[in-house]
Amino acid sequence: MAGVIVVGADGSAPGAAAVGWAADDAARTGAELRIVHALDRQPYAVTRFPDYGQGNYLLMAAAKVLEAAEVTARARQPSLRLHAQVVEGTPAAVLLDQARQADELVIGSRGLGGFAGALLGSVTMHVAGHAACPVVVVRAEGGGPVGEIGVGIGDSDVCEPAIGYAFEQARLRGARLRLIRAWRIPVHAFAPEIAYDVDEVRAAQHEAVRARTAGWRESCPEVTVVEDVQSAHPVEALTGAPCDLIVVGSHGRGAFGSLVLGSVSRGVLHHARCAVAVVRP
Repeated sequence: MAGVIVVGADGSAPGAAAVGWAADDAARTGAELRIVHALDRQPYAVTRFPDYGQGNYLLMAAAKVLEAAEVTARARQPSLRLHAQVVEGTPAAVLLDQARQADELVIGSRGLGGFAGALLGSVTMHVAGHAACPVVVVRAEGGGPVGEIGVGIGDSDVCEPAIGYAFEQARLRGARLRLIRAWRIPVHAFAPEIAYDVDEVRAAQHEAVRARTAGWRESCPEVTVVEDVQSAHPVEALTGAPCDLIVVGSHGRGAFGSLVLGSVSRGVLHHARCAVAVVRP
């Protein structure tokens, strides 16, 4: 992917981690890195009182955030093609607009304005649910590299772009790819005596994983894959394995904020201990 990777910088620890992640991914893919800081004047627009040059202070603060982000990116990848800019507007609106011109958008899990007890910031959830390109959400407290990518394998075609993204990430990193599929034996309230052969069900789930990923395995033979089929809740299965990145699909339907993500995607974003990529159809 030689295109554009956009990363949001806001001066927070998750924001700095996002810049570092984006710099590394831009180096792997050959993409240009675009660092964007959203300058939101709305909270300071108190017209009852004179400005006294407050606008200049906001611009100066924004410039410092960008400068620190550039230093972080250059320290990780000195030879990057890099462009940094301040864009006026609310963070969510700015990032969604930038995503229209990007191949990937990288953001921190929580910005400076988030509540201390929140698992994920409201801006992050909104952007992850509405952006037109893959969105990678990065945590500041992420651990060291383990050399493995995880991707959720579902029954619908919604997961197809996520599988392709995961194979490409694994190929570029030289990482192992864990194909994660969660299943549960159905419970029939009105016919509890129905029995299932667990081994047969498990074999069918493995076959579903192979069928869904056959084309990608053929096109990326250098990627080592592991089939991880579990009788568990999907969120538990996806967040339980130690990975550098978890990739999930999103159905992309709905009209109410983060609900467009679906319950599994939202659950993974909230509870994963590593970076999460949300890839929409």
